[in-house]
Amino acid sequence: MANWFVNDAPKLIILLLWLGVNTFLFGHTFFLYEQEEAYIYTRALLGSALAWSRASAMCLNLNCLLILLPISRNLISFLRGSCSVHTISSKQCCRSNMRRQLDKNVRFHQLVAYMIILHTVIHVIAHLFNIERYHTSYSPAAKDLLIRLSSIGKNTSESYLNPIRTYDTNPMKELLNSTAGVTGIIITVAFVLMVTSSTRVIMESFYEVFWFTHHLFIVFFIGLIIHGSGRIVRGQTPQSLQDHNVTYCKDHYEEWGDIPECPLPQFAGNEPVTWKWILGPIVLYICERLIRFCRSLQKVVITKVIVHPSRVLELQMKKHGFKMKSGQYILLHCPSISRFEWHPFTLTSASEEDHFSIHMRALGDWTSALFEACGANLRGFREAWKMPRVAVDGPFGTACIDIFYYKVSVMIATGIGVTPFASVLKSIWYKCSQPTMTLKVERVYFYWICRDTHSFEWFADLLYSLEIQLMEKGKRHFLSYHIFLTGWDEYQAAHIALHYEENKDVITGLKQKTFYGRPNWNKEFKRIADHHPGTNIGVFFCGPKDLSSVLHTMCNNYSSADPRGVQFHYNKENI
Repeated sequence: MANWFVNDAPKLIILLLWLGVNTFLFGHTFFLYEQEEAYIYTRALLGSALAWSRASAMCLNLNCLLILLPISRNLISFLRGSCSVHTISSKQCCRSNMRRQLDKNVRFHQLVAYMIILHTVIHVIAHLFNIERYHTSYSPAAKDLLIRLSSIGKNTSESYLNPIRTYDTNPMKELLNSTAGVTGIIITVAFVLMVTSSTRVIMESFYEVFWFTHHLFIVFFIGLIIHGSGRIVRGQTPQSLQDHNVTYCKDHYEEWGDIPECPLPQFAGNEPVTWKWILGPIVLYICERLIRFCRSLQKVVITKVIVHPSRVLELQMKKHGFKMKSGQYILLHCPSISRFEWHPFTLTSASEEDHFSIHMRALGDWTSALFEACGANLRGFREAWKMPRVAVDGPFGTACIDIFYYKVSVMIATGIGVTPFASVLKSIWYKCSQPTMTLKVERVYFYWICRDTHSFEWFADLLYSLEIQLMEKGKRHFLSYHIFLTGWDEYQAAHIALHYEENKDVITGLKQKTFYGRPNWNKEFKRIADHHPGTNIGVFFCGPKDLSSVLHTMCNNYSSADPRGVQFHYNKENI
């Protein structure tokens, strides 16, 4: 039976806690507006739509508070650092699990957005009913009590309950004349644009569209703060509740103002509270952007440009005071291409090197423009002063930082997803080169799956150097790497078969031969589990979602139900 506790229990606990708080706030607010005496007359006008609109608004406050926190990169990096560990043992698994939940920050951001969508739909529909009920309360067919309630406020000395003052009007016109109505439409349109531009197709093919429309969050939050200032939902004031006995006066509405027991009820709108919920996250995010701005002013020098096959560009850079750890990532900005866009790239250099580097494949508009701006499509030497000016924000922590905390680590990558592991493998190479340096990790398994032979070329040199270094140090079994080629033609197959008996692989030039096809993950995980009984094993993956689901399942299937047995801790690289 699969042991899901290791990888899924912490995530499930956080998810249930979040859903529980949403459910509690919705239920508590709903029953408050359904039963509170101050809203008896408001409920007479609006019915249950009042409670639905207010309960959904309360949940919107909570989730709008949460939506910015997962994308505050400096906050996430700080929390990752505060949860740092040096080795993973059974006593430290709880702390390690907390770190791994922080790596799911983007997914939680998406879940919060889905919750906002749900409550936005409820809130908008409920208020459409409210506007219609406000309007129809003036209808000749309306109950006398509703007409009486709607007529309150015609004199300047009276407070009103119904914001619509006459039946001879259009509810949509009244909506557009109110602060709540206008800001509500702006908020909804901005949010719809942000959500629709966040689909995988848009992000992969038109990243700029996603980037610019997502910055409508500024309009969204400004509108959110203003939205409640219209105070369209009103209830009876505390003083009026004392002077005007609702239980008695509700049945004597014809005599309101004529008898001392039933003076005209006084109403007031609810105090805006949304700003109290979202002020903290907004201030935190402003600090994030100020830090990014300050970092963007720091000079970054491109020291070397290397063009690899398959339009893969390697940029080596230097920046004063830049400190990194293997597996981290940065945000890169090039003002000559776009004044506003920042793109994430995993660092492929080791922390021991005197520079930091990234590898990127020129696929989209922005990466292709940077490819050309660096002169990668030209032959010959290009002077450093002709390189485009770039700015760097970061570095930020990711799951790969934890590779060195496990005694046994498994790294799995597809295609260009190998970039975070390049940094880790380089760091291993440097640590093995220094006699005084000790590694906590005792064994590393590395799997790389590529479609074509060109993908191997830029990375094979690193593996070759590491292979020689480990052999010289007597650690040839420290790194077990498995390269899988999933696509080849008949000519390549014949060439591979002809040279199969040679000591070196015909594709990579490495001692370890390349495999053809896809890994049998059941076989691989069983072999690792058998070789390392009673060990906490970190599994790190960078690649597509479908394979991630398979590997997640494998980690659960081959983790022992006994805490003293082998445990596979799954980590998904996500930037």
